[in-house]
Amino acid sequence: MNNKAVLYLRLSKEDRNKVNKGDDSESIINQRIMLSDYAMRHNFQVVKIYSDDDESGLYEDRPGFSQMMQDAERGLFGTIIAKSQSRFTRNLEHSEKYLHHKLPLWGVRFIGVVDGVDTMDENNKMTRQVKGLTNEWYCETLSKNVRSVFLSKMNQGKFVGSSCPYGYMRDSEDHNHLIIDEYAASIVRKIFRLYLEGNGKAHIASILSSENILIPSLYKTRVLQQNYYNSKLKDTTKTWCYQTIHTILNNQTYLGKMVQHKDIKISYKDKKKRRLPKE
Repeated sequence: MNNKAVLYLRLSKEDRNKVNKGDDSESIINQRIMLSDYAMRHNFQVVKIYSDDDESGLYEDRPGFSQMMQDAERGLFGTIIAKSQSRFTRNLEHSEKYLHHKLPLWGVRFIGVVDGVDTMDENNKMTRQVKGLTNEWYCETLSKNVRSVFLSKMNQGKFVGSSCPYGYMRDSEDHNHLIIDEYAASIVRKIFRLYLEGNGKAHIASILSSENILIPSLYKTRVLQQNYYNSKLKDTTKTWCYQTIHTILNNQTYLGKMVQHKDIKISYKDKKKRRLPKE
């Protein structure tokens, strides 16, 4: 019997909120300790630990999860140990895909320590399917509640974006209220002034780059120490460009207008979004 096992740890944004309030039972560290102890007591040889931080269990494109599935198909281990089935996935479709099809096909066992899930136990299959349905219902209900809260805040003119527009920062006393970041605001004013003086957007970008002014993404990560990520930005990008200047000049936030809810997720189970009409 292949006693080589891997541990899978996952922490979502919802869990992190619980941790910040003092409940660290869902933390990555505690999951690692719990699962390592379980593996040792059941004579499993842990060959690797995969981890996803701030990742929803609804999607399968999580970095740690994706790598684990690739390694499982290659036969590098015989068992996956997670805290529960919901740590592995909260998507019913993915439960069926992996727990009841691909993992058995690859000869890989899945164990959920807390909820007693074990794919080696045939009598356990109905329990796994019920848990999969329950986990998905939880996500659907949570998605509706979060969307409702966000819409309510947006209708009140409150900011609900993940990152503030360049030139603003969050009010420490009101997370949904923007206040001026004086340094970045001075750069925004400079951009508008240069444009009004007749400079083109590409030329403005060249001027700012020549003066070694940090682009917004680097300013947010290096100076403001924010956990900011721009998927459209390359790691080597360090200079201002036409598009950045264009975006700033067309951002109505600088006119005092809070424009939000530009698009909506098609489904809580998918990351794809649909653009909404301006009205």
